[in-house]
Amino acid sequence: MISRGKLSSGETFAKNNVIIAGDEAVSAGPDFRKAFEICSMPKAIIDCDLRFVAVNQAYERATMLSREALIGRYFFDVLPSSGEARQRVHNSLREVIATGAADTIALVAYEMQLPPERGGGTEMRYWSARHAPIVDAAGNVEFVLLSPNDVTEIATARLQTATLESDTTAMTLWQNAETVEAAYQQTMAKNEEFRRLFSQAPGMIAVFEGAELRPTFASDSFMRFIGGTQLAEKPLLEWLPELRDQPFIAMLHDAMERGESVSRESMKIRLHHPGSPYEAVSLVDFFCNPVRDSDGEIYGVIAQGIDRTEALRAAHHQRTLMDELNHRVKNTLATIQSMARQTFREPVDLDAARYAFEARIMALSRVHNILADRRWEAVPLTALFRHVNQGIDPGRLVLDGGDVMLSPKTGVALAIVIHELFANARLHGALTRADGKIEVSWRHVDDRLVLQWRETSGDGGDGEELRPGFGIRILRSIVSGELGGMVSIELSEGNLICSLDVDTSEVGEIAL
Repeated sequence: MISRGKLSSGETFAKNNVIIAGDEAVSAGPDFRKAFEICSMPKAIIDCDLRFVAVNQAYERATMLSREALIGRYFFDVLPSSGEARQRVHNSLREVIATGAADTIALVAYEMQLPPERGGGTEMRYWSARHAPIVDAAGNVEFVLLSPNDVTEIATARLQTATLESDTTAMTLWQNAETVEAAYQQTMAKNEEFRRLFSQAPGMIAVFEGAELRPTFASDSFMRFIGGTQLAEKPLLEWLPELRDQPFIAMLHDAMERGESVSRESMKIRLHHPGSPYEAVSLVDFFCNPVRDSDGEIYGVIAQGIDRTEALRAAHHQRTLMDELNHRVKNTLATIQSMARQTFREPVDLDAARYAFEARIMALSRVHNILADRRWEAVPLTALFRHVNQGIDPGRLVLDGGDVMLSPKTGVALAIVIHELFANARLHGALTRADGKIEVSWRHVDDRLVLQWRETSGDGGDGEELRPGFGIRILRSIVSGELGGMVSIELSEGNLICSLDVDTSEVGEIAL
């Protein structure tokens, strides 16, 4: 009797009428099971998942495995082997399932596991095999009939050149096998060369077969794209379940159902790469074409892709930078225009006003250089002080506060403010006296930058009265208008205190 496992496919096979395609066809009459069981040639039946459904006694003897060890098991779990032999058998079985046509392997060297009673370990055996489809009434492949033939003795005799010359039948069989094997090896060499070339192609290439989209080939670039996982011998959605409900799957089916090329540009693909807790989002141009057999029937799809994520990000970044640059140029011109209005509004001394305006333009230029060196990403607050205090004894300037990274907009505005404070100190304040000092401190309070500028003079003089027509008016305008802040200035007994409270929504602090 045919042994049945617990798999539903095995039960289905045992209960339903079965038609075996090709010259392996037999009637599913009442004697089928008995004929299958007593056949002297090894026979086995597997389902489309390559799991054993039935074996006969001759197959048990040939594989040295009991049917209990075979039924329900994945073919390559119980008959693993490795390398080219495994690949040839696997390709043959998949070819039968995909095309519905029988396939023959003329000669293959396959390692067999020896049972404990035979010493264990492995033994190299030589086989020829025929794999025939078993189809349902609608012509769909349900199972594959395996008919292996152990030709180890013939192969060994041929290799050892012993008495084989006198065995005409054996000689003929071996010569036929050699001819077929030579043709196979030549074809495989060519296929391997094409496979190697496609594997190294810069673009992604993958081939999927059947409605379940079983991958049969994937180029190196495709494997890197999905995170370097091994090509799996199972449906695509079992291999990469995160692709479920993503447009890539629908695109593959669409190409097979329509029987024509399908393409998508900048398709979003989301994948979880091994070892990373984050989901990688890529933008890929995909081109899918149906794959047809010699009869023109579609049995798979080939997908070619170009990962354009970095290129599109770079283009987007460039557009953003251009938009930002245009915005900053407009802001800079507006700042210059404001400075010109403030500087030349009823000037008492035109030469002094021109000098002050040029100094402000230079201050603006310096902060632009700082931002250019940092790709217009951020500027440290302390850098604004280092670049405007030229000619000042370092001992006369004290800075107190953790460094703060300013946005370009905030950095430009504060650079002008600090320039005005230094200019006023040189003309009217602490820097006009030999013992004058400047102390600057700052801190963050409730998402706002609080900065205090304190000028001190040792002689206790009253100092000159601040004139609001020049820098002070610019300072107030920038702090309240561009920085959304407040400014207060106190002057008494030779001391000047300027306090700024500005918005820090675009500011981040870095502890140095």
